[in-house]
Amino acid sequence: MRIHSMWENFPELQNELVDVLELIDTNIRVRDKTIEKIVKDLVHSGGKMLRPAYSLLCSSIGPEQDKEKAIAIAAAIECLHMATLVHDDVIDEAETRHGIATIHSFKGNKYAIYAGDYLFSLTFNLLSKHANSLADLEFNAKGMEKILIGELEQLNSRYIEPNSVKDYLSRISGKTAQLFAVSCYSGAVISKASRKMAINARNMGHYLGMAFQIIDDILDYKSDNKTLGKPVMHDIQQGIYTLPFIYATKENRTAFKPYIEKRDKLTNNDLTSIFNLIKEYQGIEKSFDLAKKYTKKALNELEKLPQGEYKTTLRNLTNYLLNRKM
Repeated sequence: MRIHSMWENFPELQNELVDVLELIDTNIRVRDKTIEKIVKDLVHSGGKMLRPAYSLLCSSIGPEQDKEKAIAIAAAIECLHMATLVHDDVIDEAETRHGIATIHSFKGNKYAIYAGDYLFSLTFNLLSKHANSLADLEFNAKGMEKILIGELEQLNSRYIEPNSVKDYLSRISGKTAQLFAVSCYSGAVISKASRKMAINARNMGHYLGMAFQIIDDILDYKSDNKTLGKPVMHDIQQGIYTLPFIYATKENRTAFKPYIEKRDKLTNNDLTSIFNLIKEYQGIEKSFDLAKKYTKKALNELEKLPQGEYKTTLRNLTNYLLNRKM
């Protein structure tokens, strides 16, 4: 089983993440073998598996350690994440992810949507077998609802001139931060952590998810295709205006207006001009400052959790994500 090379920096998690992938793989059973192969290839495509990693770490918060259950919950979370990515790629018409052709780009939207739906069903199959209670399932169902609402808000905002940082933060709170929050909360719950500790874990996940998405949006301007695993400045070409762009437009809305009006007709020269304007008005620096603030909030929530070796790994991983290049 191949997992992302970043976990070489966190060997204590490598074996458990391999177990997560193996559990997902063994539960993929589709009569249509074409779909089965597509789903399995996606599982083994080398994603970062951050959400299951945080779930696994948070499963050490409480007094009861059940590694089999922790692996299963982490696997469910990864299936949910992959399902949203497949559907995202269809909506965004993305050709690649992690440097690999997306499902819809070589099999069409119907196969891609079916594969995403299958992963959703696998999520709840794993949860129903291993969740502690219906209340836990309800939290995860509500969490998924918020994730999908965040995705819908992003879809509805495409090519619309951005109004505020607040709107952006609201969108990523559902689109990205919610699943990090669910990951940390679920891990804490299955370890029988107290309600207070589980909420601290959930808050930590929310804040680190906010920081993660902001950094992801910064990297859309700073990285190359090979490093990031998706086309650079892809968001802006799709009419998705993220934080660096929003901060820069607040300084000079007039300069950006012609590019917003061109919608999906941006040329390479236009993209270069937009990038230079964002640099001129310090959109990237201001965005990174906000990511640092959210990371600090996440670390503050971490300090409220019970002592244990898992806290050192959580602290190191969270700081690593703030300064990542991919």
